[in-house]
Amino acid sequence: MPTQAIRFGTDGWRGRIADTYTFAAVRRCAHGFGQYLLQTAGESRPVVVGYDQRFASEHFAAAAAEVLAGLGLRVLLTAGATPTPAIAYAVRLHQAAGAVNITASHNPPGDNGFKVRDASGAAISPDGLLQIEAFIPESDETVPRLPLDQATKQDRIALFDIGADYYAQLERLVDLEPLRKAGLLVYVDAMWGNGAGWFSRLLKGGDTRVFEIHNERNPIFPEMGRPEPIPPNIDAGLQRARQAGASVLLITDGDADRVGLGDENGKFVDQLRVYGLLAFYLLEVRGERGPMVKALSTTSMVDKLGNLYGVPVHETGVGFKFIAPKMLEVNAMIGGEESGGYAFRNHVPERDGILAGLYLLDMMVRLRQSPSQLVESLFAKVGPHFYDRIDRPLLPEDRAASERRLRNEKPETIAGLRVTDLITLDGYKYVLEDGGWLLIRFSGTEPLVRVYTETTVQERVQPILRDGLALAGLS
Repeated sequence: MPTQAIRFGTDGWRGRIADTYTFAAVRRCAHGFGQYLLQTAGESRPVVVGYDQRFASEHFAAAAAEVLAGLGLRVLLTAGATPTPAIAYAVRLHQAAGAVNITASHNPPGDNGFKVRDASGAAISPDGLLQIEAFIPESDETVPRLPLDQATKQDRIALFDIGADYYAQLERLVDLEPLRKAGLLVYVDAMWGNGAGWFSRLLKGGDTRVFEIHNERNPIFPEMGRPEPIPPNIDAGLQRARQAGASVLLITDGDADRVGLGDENGKFVDQLRVYGLLAFYLLEVRGERGPMVKALSTTSMVDKLGNLYGVPVHETGVGFKFIAPKMLEVNAMIGGEESGGYAFRNHVPERDGILAGLYLLDMMVRLRQSPSQLVESLFAKVGPHFYDRIDRPLLPEDRAASERRLRNEKPETIAGLRVTDLITLDGYKYVLEDGGWLLIRFSGTEPLVRVYTETTVQERVQPILRDGLALAGLS
């Protein structure tokens, strides 16, 4: 029976459980990644394997670990579900050759995934992903495996817990004592994922109170369509935080590498504004300086802050497979993308929703401002900015026609605004005369086309998005 080719997208490979995502497919991926590690790093360094709270993730992780051990690699297998940033930190701490993370991040509950990371803990570059794909066999029949019990006895697979070390790392990066004493009421929506328990543990022992919701394992993800920290998935969390009079709502996605923010009024603070806040925090509150890296789908507020504070801003394609290498190249202070993922210097070149949440709390405490007041402080620096995004399903067989249409379309105006530039680094980004932009991009992880905009006038958001859908032939 022919097997389906496996292609790595923006952040690894994902598929529907029991359809394309099977134990055989995971073993094939593990074999491809293992061969890549043997070629690039040899067999002297261990490889980390972790997983999330999705259905059967621990069993898929064990299957991957058995293959890697069968190839002669020593495997450090997490003893429980572990945040993606903690797995990245484990790579650095144990000087591992790389990591496999069994997670589909923010995808619907029927999916699972296979993320890979390099020796820095970062997403692997596009060239590296192509090499891994080339090593993936057509079948798992010849893939070597060392059963988990045997591999454990032979010390080829060792269970470990990175929790204490990761906790200590966060304490080095953020002075937690003022946060504990601040008397905040912090609500946390863990979205049934790996962020559960972390803020409670980090902030206990003072006047600040932490209440968590969706903090157990439930692979069907009740009260949300998917564990992605944007509306409508966060509506239940916002409502509970609002009813409780919470100072803030922090939201982590399924594998805790992204953060979402709800203000003191129970209103969502979009992820572009959060990136602006985090950049402003590092530059203004902490007084740090250094390059900033942003995906082309995220906020132009970062560019404006870069000009104000005299630091360079580098723009990349969408995904940390582009952002992380650039961060390492320029020793960036921060890197981020529209999805709500942000990475920071002196840590790992990987998105960290937990650290980002702590930084947002620290900003609140140091400036003595609520989340909505922080946004007003940011706008006082760079002016108001408004954002929205529409995701539309697009069958793979229809993608070529939509791309062809976009290549041929050369609009002079969008929503009445003159188009001043077209950037085709990753999709089709139309820069508009008011400094705003429209981006039309085909997802690298799902059969979707995404239409995004950021503009300085709120009333322009929906007309720009409508014109974007029409350009893609989806209106």
